[in-house]
Amino acid sequence: RERESERKARAKEGPGRGGLVFGHPGIHLDEEEEEDSPVLLSVLAQHGQVGLCFYDSKDSSLHYMSDTPDNCDLHLLARVIREVTPHVMITSAKQERCMTRFLHQLGSNPDYRPEVVTYPYVDFGLEVGKQRLLSAHLPFLPASISESEKMSYLSSCISFDSPLMLRAVGALLKCLDRRRVGVELEDSSVGVPILQFHAYTLNGVVCIDRDTYSVLQIFKSELHPSVYKLHSGEKEGLSLYGILNRCRCKFGSKLLRQWFLRPTQDLAVLHRRQEVIRFFTSPQNSDALSTLQSSLRNISNIPTLLRRMSLSNTKVTNWQSLYKTLYNAVCIRDTVRHLPQSIQLFHDISERFSDDIHYIASLISRVVDFEASVAENRFTIKPNVDPAIDEKKRRMMGLSNFLTDVARRELEHLDARIPSCCVIYIPLIGFLLSVPRLPSMVEKEDFEIEGLDFMFLSEERLHYRSQRTKELDDLLGDLHCDIRDMETAVMTQLQKTILERSDSLNTVLDLIAELDCLMAMSAASQEYGYTSPKLGLSHLMETHLFSQFFRHPLLELCSPVFVANSFQSLEPQSRVKIVTGPNSSGKSIYLKQVGLIVFMALIGSDVPAKEAEIGLVDGIFTRMQSRESVSVGLSTFMIDLNQMAQALNSSTGNSLVLIDEFGKGTNTVDGLSLLAASISHWLRKAPMDLPHVLLATNFHSLLQLGLLPSSGLLSLLTLETAVDGDELVFLYQLKEGICQSSYAANIATLAGLPTSLVQRGVEVSELYRTGRSIKPVPDRCRSVVEKFLSLDLEDKDLNLQHFMKEELLPSAGELLNRS
Repeated sequence: RERESERKARAKEGPGRGGLVFGHPGIHLDEEEEEDSPVLLSVLAQHGQVGLCFYDSKDSSLHYMSDTPDNCDLHLLARVIREVTPHVMITSAKQERCMTRFLHQLGSNPDYRPEVVTYPYVDFGLEVGKQRLLSAHLPFLPASISESEKMSYLSSCISFDSPLMLRAVGALLKCLDRRRVGVELEDSSVGVPILQFHAYTLNGVVCIDRDTYSVLQIFKSELHPSVYKLHSGEKEGLSLYGILNRCRCKFGSKLLRQWFLRPTQDLAVLHRRQEVIRFFTSPQNSDALSTLQSSLRNISNIPTLLRRMSLSNTKVTNWQSLYKTLYNAVCIRDTVRHLPQSIQLFHDISERFSDDIHYIASLISRVVDFEASVAENRFTIKPNVDPAIDEKKRRMMGLSNFLTDVARRELEHLDARIPSCCVIYIPLIGFLLSVPRLPSMVEKEDFEIEGLDFMFLSEERLHYRSQRTKELDDLLGDLHCDIRDMETAVMTQLQKTILERSDSLNTVLDLIAELDCLMAMSAASQEYGYTSPKLGLSHLMETHLFSQFFRHPLLELCSPVFVANSFQSLEPQSRVKIVTGPNSSGKSIYLKQVGLIVFMALIGSDVPAKEAEIGLVDGIFTRMQSRESVSVGLSTFMIDLNQMAQALNSSTGNSLVLIDEFGKGTNTVDGLSLLAASISHWLRKAPMDLPHVLLATNFHSLLQLGLLPSSGLLSLLTLETAVDGDELVFLYQLKEGICQSSYAANIATLAGLPTSLVQRGVEVSELYRTGRSIKPVPDRCRSVVEKFLSLDLEDKDLNLQHFMKEELLPSAGELLNRS
């Protein structure tokens, strides 16, 4: 309160530092107006990825966004800036061209112009960022906390798997300390506080972290099998992206990957995609699908071609690619115009593929002589484009016969010893008389011929300039170079005309990429028998999930038989579902099925189900697959706890949470306690704030000991099994109820463990379960030793062979069997 009073007093004294909106010089506050809380955003863009974070001084919170792909125009960053509207933008002085161009465009905006701060590249170092984060002022942590404990806590608050973002955090913390944001009046020893961390997600984008992408196998990179690409590239393995990516062009595949990385809650966007997929999955539209896909194969990357033109680095192959692209774009437009214009994408292609496309294509066709260009490996124009060039080319074509006549006349005036001569043209040198070298011409002095000026010797031919060749130079000039220069001028003008219409070309690329993605997903839907899901919110304005007889899109491709199941979470009741069942009964697969079907619906794809109704989920959180992190130095169980903390702290009433075997990384009592506490935490939430929780566990005592509160929000499910004699049969069918046994012995037998070992395990388990004492296996070795020591070795009647056969070997054999 004292600090706030001083700040208001300073604001009344005059327009000092506190009297300006931070980062917007020249905008003064009224005396009664409160000072805006500055927002500082730090960003780093490299190799097609963007990592960023920002500090909101209003509540002293640090928001971070995991490293995300962005295009060359940084549309994602522009969208973040529109949402966050930072006062200060921090970036590296060493920038890629895309960032330089973006900052220039941002600075030319008269309506919004944040202050841009650049720091040396060294301030964006990865280790520098981690150390600054460890040194940050976090008032909610005890002062005595060690560095390793602090790192463990921070790993649960912020993702250490995003290097660009961590580097941006380091630069942001430096700027905060330099500017003393929010602590200007405090002692210099007081650091800028960070009171909370938040994962930032763009409005309308579903929150999914890297662990979820990995465990659901949405992407899976593998080393390329070719020995030539082992160190240079990767290929997509068996993944959801791999089976849906039927795109015909690279930029279509790139856009599809962006859709996967940014699933959306925008119902209008999803419906736009769905109506196109529904059209192309209809059998009567297969001809249109084939026609469009054949045209898509010839579409090249227009931005790359335009960039080459802007740098005047256009090759003959680039002109061919551009013409082929525009020609096929016109074919696509003409084909789409015969399709239902009630579908928004078809309407956009018909209307926004402007006449500029046809004009540029016809212009290139009229101007560029592709056959001659390929032959000469340079830009060459067609006849009747420029009369001056045509005249020079005609003169060039008739030059051969004319030069033959000139050479014949020149030969009449030469020494009779010279048998022949010819007149040649060399660019930049001109016309020369070329004669063969005679045997008598040994020294340079022998090369002199009266009336001729010796120029050079090449390949046993002497080259001279004569009075007639000088006249030819004056008459014809540097004809070849003139033609090249004039054709280059035509090419430059053509490039300028095309670049002026670059917006139309980029629009074409965006719409074609979208069309390519949707036709790819429709082709996959047809092949695998997918269904279009219903999307939206229920009448209670809360997300609902329903799917009947749905399948795992990847496992069904690898398994000859797959048992479909159903899932529904329609009301606040039964929002938390606990699935029990023996190992290998399909619990994990069921959880992944639910996650994948929701994900597919949120990118607009059809889903592998008989029927599905999917609400607009705002996040998918998982704790399913244990991993290790060398970068943070945390144990596997600690990372499991971080994943669980993310699900507990960040999920909302519209989130989906998938938990598999949480608590197995520590001792049984602690793991069971943490699991029970986590479930109880969700059950105590208000129904509107409770996410859709699907949890699989083998902790049957969680239910048998009554560790959970009685609640209508809880539903118990199990996967059916049947026991046929000693054989366990998995039915993979979900039903209500609890699994009464883990069937560990049956599964151990299936795994090939020795029968005697399994029997002993069952014996110990039964003794432990009933509370009886567990007796060790009788020590047969001791009795054998005692019998052996009791022998009188000096007895002449002792038969050692009999002892070995009757006493020692049977006991040893029994011991081995028992063990």
